[in-house]
Amino acid sequence: MSNVLLLSLTFVAPGLALHAADFQIAKPTEFRQCVPADATVTKLAGDFTFTEGPTWIKAGGFLVFSDIPKDELKQWKPAGGTTTYRQPSYNANGNTTDPDGRLITCEHSGRRVALQEKSGTVRTLVDSFEGKKFNSPNDVVVKSDGTVWFTDPDYGLKTNPATKQKEGREQPGNFVYRHDPKSGTTTALVKDFVNPNGLAFSPDEKKLYVADSGTPKHIRVFDVKADGTVSGGQVFCKIDPGAPDGIRVDKAGRVWSSAGDGVQIFAPDGSLVGKILVPESPANLCFGGDDGRTLFITARKSLYSIKVAVAGAGR
Repeated sequence: MSNVLLLSLTFVAPGLALHAADFQIAKPTEFRQCVPADATVTKLAGDFTFTEGPTWIKAGGFLVFSDIPKDELKQWKPAGGTTTYRQPSYNANGNTTDPDGRLITCEHSGRRVALQEKSGTVRTLVDSFEGKKFNSPNDVVVKSDGTVWFTDPDYGLKTNPATKQKEGREQPGNFVYRHDPKSGTTTALVKDFVNPNGLAFSPDEKKLYVADSGTPKHIRVFDVKADGTVSGGQVFCKIDPGAPDGIRVDKAGRVWSSAGDGVQIFAPDGSLVGKILVPESPANLCFGGDDGRTLFITARKSLYSIKVAVAGAGR
């Protein structure tokens, strides 16, 4: 596109720091507020099956992420690299932490949102709505009041080759939910998504962004009301190439989304700021590190990171 500045620099061998990231920059001044000019993309680890759901564990100073087909949660530490964190994971996908620092995980085959106590015990937080099992909870975010917001597409359900229908489906659609652990109440907030996926709050938690990885391939934005319901839902931005999967919001209110070509960054008004191009198509991302300014990227069979200039909002 004529209004996008392309900085194309050559990558070196995988497994090492890359000389510099390839960037596509639409708004140079704002992009440099996000990504330093000398930023490098580093491949931290590889040889996974399909990586997803990164989240930074502040108390331990490490990253947890999913290898969905391997039925395993992985752990990466700055010193020590990657080890197994939990197995089986019940084909875990999205991960986050609650205000107490406990790990919350969406499980595909478990068809639930699980909580890991600080003792290590894993228990079901919620696994059904109106007496029916979820499809396959995908991604999750926790509001500062402790409520758990998650998406439930049907990606984790097997397709019957004869009928082309999803086996075991009990919910009538692919919804966005809110669960209140204090009251035990679960609410279906939005029911008109094709395949809702990643989700994130604005810094003030007055807006909720939700990715639709289905045919729309866009991110929508909702107004969050005081009673925990939402309104609006207009299209915030479209993702091309690929589709949005995991998304995060930085402290300035910009939305960072995985895409077919890397990580795409959008201003609060939905306009493209620029892209961080990644050697493998990312599925998800998160902010972490000691100062919250390392962007971790789960991309197909690998884990990448890049030092950025801004921290993420929330956890």
